[in-house]
Amino acid sequence: MKAVVLYKTCSPEELTISEIPVPEVKSGWVLIKVKAFGLNRSELMMREYEGNAPYINLPRVLGIECVGEIADVSDSTFRKRQKVVALMGGMGRSFDGSYAEYALIPTKNVFTVETDLPWEELAAIPETYFTAYGSLFSSLQLSPEDILLVRGGTSAAGLSAIQLAKSIGATVLASTRKTHKRELLINQGADHVLIDDGTLKSQLLNLYPNGITKVLELVGPATLAESLSMVKLHGIVCVTGILGKKGTIENFYPIKDIPSGVYLTGFSSNNPTQQIMDDIFSRIKKHKLKPAIAKVFALSEIGQAHRLMENNEANGKVVVQTS
Repeated sequence: MKAVVLYKTCSPEELTISEIPVPEVKSGWVLIKVKAFGLNRSELMMREYEGNAPYINLPRVLGIECVGEIADVSDSTFRKRQKVVALMGGMGRSFDGSYAEYALIPTKNVFTVETDLPWEELAAIPETYFTAYGSLFSSLQLSPEDILLVRGGTSAAGLSAIQLAKSIGATVLASTRKTHKRELLINQGADHVLIDDGTLKSQLLNLYPNGITKVLELVGPATLAESLSMVKLHGIVCVTGILGKKGTIENFYPIKDIPSGVYLTGFSSNNPTQQIMDDIFSRIKKHKLKPAIAKVFALSEIGQAHRLMENNEANGKVVVQTS
């Protein structure tokens, strides 16, 4: 089969297609005929530098999510050719992932879907909407009365979060560093767009002098301190992304850096379930949500796909079709 194998950390242009054997089925795992997959920041980090970490054993087929059909049910209760999505559980990290024509995935990380969406549209949903859904409704406990800031709103997760937050009637502010992306955010449902140019806090306080109730922090530790300062008493900030390419905070002093009565949490998309995936697809269908797709590539164009995402030029999810 054709697959994108990471042999060493490299540039996007160095990603190439290899011919490797189709994985052999084993108990507790199912073989998926991959139809398409979405790109994720973690895959870019793996390609760029994380592949050198001692806990990563290269070579490895990249990819933490995919959509497709069951090719071999193994000892599972799935049916052959059943439409499924798969995500997380070590895909593309501790075992070979989805950048391939076939993927062998643990049964617990494979979920059935009832949908007529085309493969490229379906591929834009699993990891992105699961991350947004979990961040909003589990970590942030979002309600219709909330005023939410999605910081890093033009990312795929940010655009999905805007849609999901508006589906329950919350007021949504979204930030971007580029003024020409204002219309994109408004079209996704944002009530207000803030330009992250060093004056974001003053823009927000002009709208809401007493602060807001919730922040979905997708830029990450680079802007966390400011985000914490913009929420009112008993407000919540959830750190989910690291678009700012800074994963830690040096000399973090929680007693001083977290305002009294403000809550700091996070979301890691490590534990998807069939129930959550059902809820997500039900919400997408009920509210007629449409995933924002930046561009669809062929598997042979994987380097171009990585370059587009790495340059922060994508307005939505970057999707790759395998056939």
